[in-house]
Amino acid sequence: MTKIVFMGTPDFSVPTLQALIKYHEVIGVVTQPDRPAGRGNQVQISPIKRLAVEHSIPVFQPEKLRRAEAIDALKQWQPDVYVVAAFGQILPQAVLDIPPFGSINVHASLLPRWRGAAPIHAAILAGDEQTGITIMKMDAGLDTGPMLSQGKLEIMPDETGESLHDKLAQLGADLLLNTLAGYLSGAIPPHAQPDFGVTYAPQISKEDGRIDWSQSAWEIERKVRAFTPWPGTFTIWDGQQLKLLSGTPDDNAPTQAFSWFREDRAERYMNTPPGTVLERDGRAEIVTNDGVFCPTVVQLAGKKAVSIHDFLNGHPSFIGANLE
Repeated sequence: MTKIVFMGTPDFSVPTLQALIKYHEVIGVVTQPDRPAGRGNQVQISPIKRLAVEHSIPVFQPEKLRRAEAIDALKQWQPDVYVVAAFGQILPQAVLDIPPFGSINVHASLLPRWRGAAPIHAAILAGDEQTGITIMKMDAGLDTGPMLSQGKLEIMPDETGESLHDKLAQLGADLLLNTLAGYLSGAIPPHAQPDFGVTYAPQISKEDGRIDWSQSAWEIERKVRAFTPWPGTFTIWDGQQLKLLSGTPDDNAPTQAFSWFREDRAERYMNTPPGTVLERDGRAEIVTNDGVFCPTVVQLAGKKAVSIHDFLNGHPSFIGANLE
């Protein structure tokens, strides 16, 4: 039986490892070191380590895979192939060269679109209508290796980063199972990625969640969905961080490009600086560079999440504020 070493760390990796454990021989798991996390800053193990321990699979947690001692430790397992899904470290060539069948990666996009660390966020942010999974053979580049298979998935209008993550995680596991045996037998040969359509999805930080009100209401709405649940989106009001947990553009408001409403309505929005909070029909409207964004659920720092209606009842001075 083929000896597989699995490399992965977060929840996204779990369905793939579960599938491998059920149908293949996983002789070892490589995951990121245990790190402090959460409000209590307590050391937590990764979801992949937890699953491996439950199944009595040996676990290796190197700080840096490129170190000689880490490479020597991996060689001791004598794997036939690596399967990688959201591991969190770049595999150096010395590691890629260890297994005779190379390293197979489960990547959450339709390569070559959205190479890089955050393809799920990027697809929603860009307003893509579809995304998917690519099973690829890894090389030393950033998601540049030849492809084995792809599976497509429609992005729904109300899709969040969380819902798309869960769908893609399961699709990745299913597609890997349907691809791996064919690859190992030679029935599914790798083929080069297209030279056109290359885009990159860089790593995302918490600060990236800050809303830029000079964007359009539709860009902001996609950002709120893409960054749910992590890193979340926020703005600054009265010196405090205000999280925007959900919201929608108001298609009935005039935009910078098409001010087709009555002149008095158009002037209400067109001559108002982006980030200004207005009130209409009992709800908050935040002026953007193009259209207005209407938050529906918000959360003030240190407080519980509430509907915008309840928030306005407790904070009437929010209307008329200019958000930063």
